[in-house]
Amino acid sequence: MNFLRIFRRKREETPEVEIVSRRPVGRFKVEKILRVLKRQVLIGEVLEGLIYPGYKVKGRKAGLIMEIERNHQKVNFAVAGDRVALMLENEIPCEKGETLEVYQS
Repeated sequence: MNFLRIFRRKREETPEVEIVSRRPVGRFKVEKILRVLKRQVLIGEVLEGLIYPGYKVKGRKAGLIMEIERNHQKVNFAVAGDRVALMLENEIPCEKGETLEVYQS
């Protein structure tokens, strides 16, 4: 019966992401919102600045960027004008067309 307890465990809540930096390093416009492997993925365009994994995006709440993909290839960063997918560690409430601020971690 120990095996069944693994499946009955409740999923632990991820702690809320906190923004320490005062000035945003970029902006990201959301064009599409997907869910991949129980993670939220934001597809859109980098409007300004530079985005790295580990940076945080902020709309109504903040989320940590785990991975960045461009043309289905994992990349180390994204610059203004790039259309990319941002995989977030936690889910944030946002809508299509919304512009999010990007902060250094």
